[in-house]
Amino acid sequence: MKPIQSLFLLVFALLSINTVWAQYGNGYNNNGYGRGGAMGMDRSMMQGQQSAPSKPKEIPAEETAAKIVEQMKPEVNLDELQAIAITNVMADSMREQGILLKNESSTQDQKLEQINALREETNKKINAFLNPDQKEKFTAFMANFKEVKKPKSKKKKDSKKDIKEDIKEVKDATKETE
Repeated sequence: MKPIQSLFLLVFALLSINTVWAQYGNGYNNNGYGRGGAMGMDRSMMQGQQSAPSKPKEIPAEETAAKIVEQMKPEVNLDELQAIAITNVMADSMREQGILLKNESSTQDQKLEQINALREETNKKINAFLNPDQKEKFTAFMANFKEVKKPKSKKKKDSKKDIKEDIKEVKDATKETE
């Protein structure tokens, strides 16, 4: 019985020492603490420094176009073939718009002109797939779609006006108390 206990104790001790060495990095280039010579940093920190900062993922143009067409379908009464064709036209337009925006050689005014021209061209292509009744509904949809985006900036302007009005009221109130 004594030899079996001794054997178990020896195996346990060897496994424990091996684990401790692996933890402190003596098994990896003998640099100690397994840090590859970088004091106070582990491997996950070192890898994070080497990689470039990640940019937010861009949503593919196809997904954005599909979402817009899904909103458009019931309002304009599109059938499936029209929806597919318009989704493709919008996705191409969005890709082209992204290229125009990333073009650093153009000024802001040139980019704006190019985007407006692209928008007109896209609307013409979309209108080619629509019947006269749908064209009117499409025009109304696009007007509403633009209005949905604009209130965000109006809210900021309104809130700035509200703040200015509040400041004037406070100043007037302080003048009256003096």
